[in-house]
Amino acid sequence: MIAIVDYGMGNKHSVLNALHYLGIEAQVTADPEAVRLADRLILPGVGAFGAAMENLNRSGLREAMNEAVLRRGRPFLGICLGMQLVAGRGTEKGVFEGLGWVPGEVRLLQPNDPDIKLPHVGWNDIIIEGDFPLFQGLKKERAFYFVHSYAF
Repeated sequence: MIAIVDYGMGNKHSVLNALHYLGIEAQVTADPEAVRLADRLILPGVGAFGAAMENLNRSGLREAMNEAVLRRGRPFLGICLGMQLVAGRGTEKGVFEGLGWVPGEVRLLQPNDPDIKLPHVGWNDIIIEGDFPLFQGLKKERAFYFVHSYAF
């Protein structure tokens, strides 16, 4: 089962609808045991770093995700804020500890060009390097849509 982790914020139902459109079964859950036992995990985005981590910690979902991903090796996909939360810490509206799965800090983008506005919204060309199952079937050069102000 694919568990879409419900930590009280995020675009969880958009993710669920997209998966169902593709014919993929998934379940939105805030139950730590369901997360712990899931075959795959998706942590959706939209929200503030500190509040998201507070919700994950308070609900027991952080420990459940650690069990599933770090100890049981379950595949994980973080989308937007969900990906940022895997960092060691985030600096949105303060400094907050993240999940710590990936060393680094999520910081506000600081564009050198004054014509670049935040949030960064639009299509950008991405070059996929390496062979990752997530990108299987995609061209190596591909346009992706971004809406963000923070990055690793």
